[in-house]
Amino acid sequence: MWGIKGSCAALLLLFLAYMSVSSVNSDSLSAPLNVTIKALEGNSAIVTWDILEGDPVIGFAITQQKKDVRMLRFIQEVNTTTHSCALWDLEEDTEYIVHVQSISMSGTSPLSEPVLFRTPKESEKLASKSPDEVTMEEVGQAAQLRAGELIIIVVVLVMWAGVIALFCRQYDIIKDNEPNNNKDKAKNSSECSTPEHPTGGLLRSKV
Repeated sequence: MWGIKGSCAALLLLFLAYMSVSSVNSDSLSAPLNVTIKALEGNSAIVTWDILEGDPVIGFAITQQKKDVRMLRFIQEVNTTTHSCALWDLEEDTEYIVHVQSISMSGTSPLSEPVLFRTPKESEKLASKSPDEVTMEEVGQAAQLRAGELIIIVVVLVMWAGVIALFCRQYDIIKDNEPNNNKDKAKNSSECSTPEHPTGGLLRSKV
């Protein structure tokens, strides 16, 4: 019984110590400012923020949470120069709440002001896109299609050129053989004609 009470007392002391450290850190480190959501997509977004100049920041902690859902997603960012972080694996048409904290060697800052945003549906995004707006992915797909079409056209032209060259060659061979065929025909016709008597008459047999 005393062991259980002792454990509870130790946990209470640890909790009070954590709260005191958090309050000290909150006084020494400011919360991030101007937290903004950019590049909002159906399944991703980018959160950006600013910090006060002079804060000894070594990193940032981003908490992402669905609205009306207790489960949190914790992201730790060690890059202190960009002041931005990508949010992935979001669900379409869903509301999210994001907080940002600064991290120093002594602890963390208070949470920033919460930012509420809703991810769009892909159908809504496509409908809102202007006709003149073209993404790099669409440009790449169009370039691939054009390259494929050009390859097919070149192959067809090469095949047609080969067929025409073969036809011309056969035609030249046939044309070159025509004089020889005419000579052979003339020779054969002269050999098959009826021989005539030198005096111009036909020989008759005596009865």
